[in-house]
Amino acid sequence: MNQVTFSSINYGTDTSAEGRCIIRELLKSTYQGVGNGCTAIFPIQIMKVKSGVNLNPEDPNYDLYKYSWQVTARRFFPNYLNLDASYNIDEAWDVNDPKRYEHEVATMGCRTRVYENLNGPKTSIGRGNLSFTTINLVKIALESKAMREFWDKLGYYVNLSIKQLKERYDFQKTALKKQFPLLMSGMWNGSESLNIDDTVESVISQGTLGVGFIGLAEALIVLTGKHHGESEKAQKLGLDIIAHIKNIIDKAKTTTGLNYAVLATPAEGLAGKFTLKDRKQFGVIERVTDKDYYTNSNHVPVYFKCTPSHKAAIEGPYHKLTLGGHIFYVEADADITKNPEAVDSIVKLGIKNDCGYISVNHFQARCPKCNFEANDKFTKECPYCHIGMDILQRITGYLVGCTDRWNSGKLAELKDRVVHDNRN
Repeated sequence: MNQVTFSSINYGTDTSAEGRCIIRELLKSTYQGVGNGCTAIFPIQIMKVKSGVNLNPEDPNYDLYKYSWQVTARRFFPNYLNLDASYNIDEAWDVNDPKRYEHEVATMGCRTRVYENLNGPKTSIGRGNLSFTTINLVKIALESKAMREFWDKLGYYVNLSIKQLKERYDFQKTALKKQFPLLMSGMWNGSESLNIDDTVESVISQGTLGVGFIGLAEALIVLTGKHHGESEKAQKLGLDIIAHIKNIIDKAKTTTGLNYAVLATPAEGLAGKFTLKDRKQFGVIERVTDKDYYTNSNHVPVYFKCTPSHKAAIEGPYHKLTLGGHIFYVEADADITKNPEAVDSIVKLGIKNDCGYISVNHFQARCPKCNFEANDKFTKECPYCHIGMDILQRITGYLVGCTDRWNSGKLAELKDRVVHDNRN
C-alpha cells in the first residue's frame, strides 16, 4: 500500500530575492493544485508571520502574506505560525542576520512545537519529538470526590507520565548511530560528529518528551457543571489545571535535564477510546460520556456555538502553557474563496490573543469528472456532470477526502462541528 510522505514545511520570513521567489512559486503551485488541479494533502504548509517582515502593508513580504489568504481559502494551507507570540520571541533574532531562521520557532503537522532546548542550541532545526503520553483529565475528574483529591490524582498521573517517558528515553538512547544511517547523517543536530558505533544519546537528548492531555472541557463540566467556553469560573479552573501540569513538567526538566513539554494532544484515536472505557466504568453522564469522543486538549467543544473572538479569547491563554504543541482554529461559515480577507481576520484574531499556531477549517467539494470546485459542504452534486462530489475536509489537522478509516469517535466529532461566526 502506498502512503503520501508525512511532511511539513515552514516558510514566510525570507526577504531575499531568491527566498521570496521560492515562497511565491510554492504558493502559486499550491493554489493551482496537483494532477488535475487537486488539493495537495501534503506537505502541511505553515507560513511564519511576524510584524516587520510580512504582517503589515509596509512589510517587505506583505504581498506574499496577502496572496496566502487566497491560497488558504482554496487549498486549506498554509496554516499560520505567530512568531510574535510572547513565548516565540527570541532575542537572538535579527532582521539583518541571514541565518535568522535558526532563531525562529517552527512547527510540524497539526501542532507539534519543538524549540526550547536544555542540551543544545535553542532552535527548531535538527530536532524532533521523541515520544508523548496523554493524560485522561475526564477520568481523573470522575474519580475524584473533591478538588483536593483531583489535584492529588492529577499530580500522580503527570509524574507517572514523566517516569514512563523517562524509561522509554533510557531505552531509546542506547541505540547506535549505525542503526539510523539517514537520521544520524546530519539530520539531527550533532549526529554527523558521532562515530558509527556511538550511541545516539548526545543527539536525541535534544529532542522533546511530551506530556499531553485530553478532555479539559468534559473534566470542567464534571468539576463545575460547565465548560470553559460558557463559564468564567470554569475557564479559571481550566487554566489552573494546565498551569499545574506545566509546573510539574518544568520541575522535571530541572531534575532530569531532559526537554519535557506540555502538549495539547490532537487525540486521533484516544478521543473515542477513553470515552468508551469511562462510559463502561461510570455510566452515561450528560455532556460527558454521552458522546463518542472527548474534546481535544483545551479546545472548547466542537458543538459549542460561539464567535471566533470568543473562541480565541478562551483558547489563546492555553498556548503559552502548552509549548509542546497547540493550535487555534476557526470553522469558516461560508465559501471564503469569495472573501479571502477573512483569513487575515482570523490570523490577526489569533495574534491578538497570543495564539502560537492558527488555522482555518472549511470544506471543498470537487467533481471527480470535470474538476468543478465548490468550497462549501452544501454542494453535493456537480451542476454540470450531475454526479456526486468528492468532499475534502480537515480532521485532526490533516486533509481527508474519505472518512471510511476514521474511528467512530472522530466521525462523531466531525458530525457535531458547528461553524464559528459573529451571528453566534
